[in-house]
Amino acid sequence: SGHWTEAACIVSQFEQHIRAIAGLPLGAPDRHSDCVMENLIGDDVLRVPELLAEPDLMLHLYGKAEARPSRKMGHFTRISRRAS
Repeated sequence: SGHWTEAACIVSQFEQHIRAIAGLPLGAPDRHSDCVMENLIGDDVLRVPELLAEPDLMLHLYGKAEARPSRKMGHFTRISRRAS
């Protein structure tokens, strides 16, 4: 998955897709940060309060009402700025 591009790139994979479909110029795909993405599967979603306390973390919840084993409930990305 390229979900990490939302947090760590100038233009995300999702914006690039829309630009391509709309016939617009593609943006710079350059990465500005290092990052690690992790899925929240099933009861991992119970970690949300703990995750929200982290300052360099982007959290994405998918709005699913019920956590079940092996069900993807969301993901988070931890970012760290790259040295210049």
